[in-house]
Amino acid sequence: MSLANERFWIGFAVVAAILLVVIPGLTMLPEGHLLRVPDYWIPLLGKYLCFAMLALSLDLVWGYAGILSLGHGAFFALGGYAFGMYLMRQIGSRGVYGHPVLPDFMVFLNWKELPWYWQGFDQFWFAALMAMLVPGLLALVFGFLAFRSRITGVYLSIITQALTFALMLAFFRNDMGFGGNNGLTDFKEILGFDIQARSTRLGLYLVSALALGATFLLCRWVVGTKLGRVLLALRDAESRVRFLGYSTTDAKLFVFTLSAMIAGLAGALYVPQVGIINPGEFSPANSIEVAIWVAVGGRGTLVGALLGAGAVNALKTWLTGAAPELWLFALGALFILVTLALPRGLVGLARWRRAIAARSAA
Repeated sequence: MSLANERFWIGFAVVAAILLVVIPGLTMLPEGHLLRVPDYWIPLLGKYLCFAMLALSLDLVWGYAGILSLGHGAFFALGGYAFGMYLMRQIGSRGVYGHPVLPDFMVFLNWKELPWYWQGFDQFWFAALMAMLVPGLLALVFGFLAFRSRITGVYLSIITQALTFALMLAFFRNDMGFGGNNGLTDFKEILGFDIQARSTRLGLYLVSALALGATFLLCRWVVGTKLGRVLLALRDAESRVRFLGYSTTDAKLFVFTLSAMIAGLAGALYVPQVGIINPGEFSPANSIEVAIWVAVGGRGTLVGALLGAGAVNALKTWLTGAAPELWLFALGALFILVTLALPRGLVGLARWRRAIAARSAA
């Protein structure tokens, strides 16, 4: 094992221990203890983990294949809606209107029966599968049409943004059967467990941490294979790769679909922890914010996507509480600063410091 690999696995083990052992352990400390992690931190940290997974999915296509998707929030939201439909089916007669099958918003709108596309979502396994397959299928169809037509660069970015905007407008409609403007909310349980219970929230956090670790290792494996080297070549000189006989369409289609499925999984884990999913998640601004996370952390590094998502969202949580009117200005200034002064993001800054230290030691 090389020194770089050894360092990676040591770092991975340390982070995994902190997320899976240390933080849950600190929540068990008695009230008033200096080191106790407050209960409200658990769903907040779980949300950050889901955002990190979303950033990872974008970094896979943007950082390694050069595909800047400004509509990745659509895949995240579709995964969230798929799992939100399962959570709505679990409410049953405990809703406001007491209908054993129809969600409250359908009863309010005088729907007489459950739409065909809601069938099967009373089963956990089906909803979990759809949370990844629906975004994956959309990415497969969209990517096939776009990549076969050799749409690249800013044109592809604009089309992906138009896609998520169109989905947002569609999901706002009441007759779509997804709750309209209010979306899906008032969830009661998941797999028979009270969704508001402290133990359930901790379980969701742990599942999110495990899912993030698994998807990170999957992405690291993909970029380390021959396909990963082809993707890097595509990012830097697609025409040359095509001239060498590689199918650029197939390579981009595979990584784009895989990325969408990861984003869908992140959305599915996000919804039960925040308790709601509505059309606002399709907002193009959300997808642009994801790109900022990746840029701040350092695109094309995987680790940078995780760092960027955590750092920017931690800043957002603090600033929206301290001075909410300044958040968008701060976000824009942060992106400009990173673009001009730190083109390789936080990861690049760390590498630059190590390089200076090594030269000084020599």
